[in-house]
Amino acid sequence: MPQPKLLDLITPETTALVTQECQGGVIGPQAGLPMLAEEAQREAIPNISKLLDAARGAGVAVVHCLIHRRPDGRGSNTNARLFMAGRSFAADLTPGSPGGSVLPELNQQPSDIELTRYHGVGPMTGTDLDSVLRNLNIKTIVGVGVSVNIAIQNFVMDAVNRSYQFVLPRDAVAGFPREYAESVIDNTLALLTTVTTTDAVVTAWQELAGS
Repeated sequence: MPQPKLLDLITPETTALVTQECQGGVIGPQAGLPMLAEEAQREAIPNISKLLDAARGAGVAVVHCLIHRRPDGRGSNTNARLFMAGRSFAADLTPGSPGGSVLPELNQQPSDIELTRYHGVGPMTGTDLDSVLRNLNIKTIVGVGVSVNIAIQNFVMDAVNRSYQFVLPRDAVAGFPREYAESVIDNTLALLTTVTTTDAVVTAWQELAGS
């Protein structure tokens, strides 16, 4: 079965650009996992910024999905090694803190929608993301952010299970180590998504917007 054409998939009226944990306490100065943050800064964050500019210019919905944690940890997961390790991180993920907020370089706009969660390993658990996207008549998600190790995989599978098309600009997501993330994209996510690049998505949105 041939892969759908990008221009047909990401029409502005039915597409949302969704950022996953693009916040200070995950991939910014307050990051609890500095190696992941360093990898994201190398390529993904600059490309996410480009995609956000192009999305807003084309009238594509933008949604930021953030993870928050209370100082006392109440309500957050403790049922996996990842969560237990996270309790030792110095990252402040409280609402309104730099660590709990969208990275400044992504230039969050009043038209952007922000959704938060205290629970789970992906943005469709513990948030209204699915309902909000359906209310916006969204059919295709362009998903970006971190990490390919866990959250992006979870995001893709949750979205596909809910019948969304998923477009993955491979240079706007990050995982650690880089080689592992590339292998996950090539051997798993490529079976579920339309894998592409930032430049290809930006060019398509510019064409669709007539600019």
